Amino acid sequence: MRVLIVKTSSMGDVIHTFPALEDALAARPDIEFGWCVEEGFAGIVALHPKVRAIHRVALRRWRKHLFSAATWREAAALRQELRGARYDLVLDAQGLLKSAVVARLAGAPAWGLDRASAREPIAASFYARSFAVPRGLHAIERTRRLFGQALGYAPDLSRLASGVEPPPAGYAAAPGARTAFLLHGASRDDKKWSIVEWQATARALLARGLTPLVTWSTDAERQVAESIAAVPGVVVIPRSPLPEIAGAIGRSDLAIGVDTGLTHLAAAFGLPTVAVFVSTEPGLTGPRGAYASSLSAGPGRPVRADDVVLEAERLIAQRRAA
Repeated sequence: MRVLIVKTSSMGDVIHTFPALEDALAARPDIEFGWCVEEGFAGIVALHPKVRAIHRVALRRWRKHLFSAATWREAAALRQELRGARYDLVLDAQGLLKSAVVARLAGAPAWGLDRASAREPIAASFYARSFAVPRGLHAIERTRRLFGQALGYAPDLSRLASGVEPPPAGYAAAPGARTAFLLHGASRDDKKWSIVEWQATARALLARGLTPLVTWSTDAERQVAESIAAVPGVVVIPRSPLPEIAGAIGRSDLAIGVDTGLTHLAAAFGLPTVAVFVSTEPGLTGPRGAYASSLSAGPGRPVRADDVVLEAERLIAQRRAA
């Protein structure tokens, strides 16, 4: 049986789907999975060795050029590619109108969340079959329950595994060196932690024998990375392709990050991961992992470097004791 997963974006949402895939692979070894994902996150899906085919969609780019002939040619090519793969079933794990439309392109029965469960209820009208999953659950558990209902098994929610593996490419510290990746970049300014706190965190980590790593993907992030690296001993990794950054994160001993996709990735790799939520709440979408923890700011109660480093020490000790 061939099943297509539709989970196009964002990076965190894509990563949240991996545990459901792991459940399905264990319960239904007869199924071969493909995945349709936004082109910018195809490298994330590629981190899972059991995804047999990755189909790239470009909804974010297409929306900007909706009336371009090139856009419609690309959409037609995707439709042809999906239909040529001859999937038996499509599972829309996103529950949005855009994902439901993509799911229908494959020409196979599309299943997903029912109207009461989907983020956009209209999406359910595109499905041949829909399922009820309570809204008040973490996004990871909701997707695991959806897959279980659709594919006929009960997921073991007492365990959590992502199945993703760090690629071998990317920065590697000297043998025996211990590193901590500081993930400061975020899609919104209000999610970013102050440079002063990042610098204080870097100094505290260095004092504990950990080398802080930082990187950047935009000019604004480069300025922040270089400001953090004003602390002697911090290593700046130049802007690099996603597999190289993912590899460097996966080989680190610790990750500290804001509400951003790479923080979710660190948790999925099983790293001790401290997520700093400045303006958002971890709630139902925060990082999950064996050694992941979230610290949230509140009115008059900012997250401080001391709190983050103490939590990091706790998670590292917990991992060593396991």
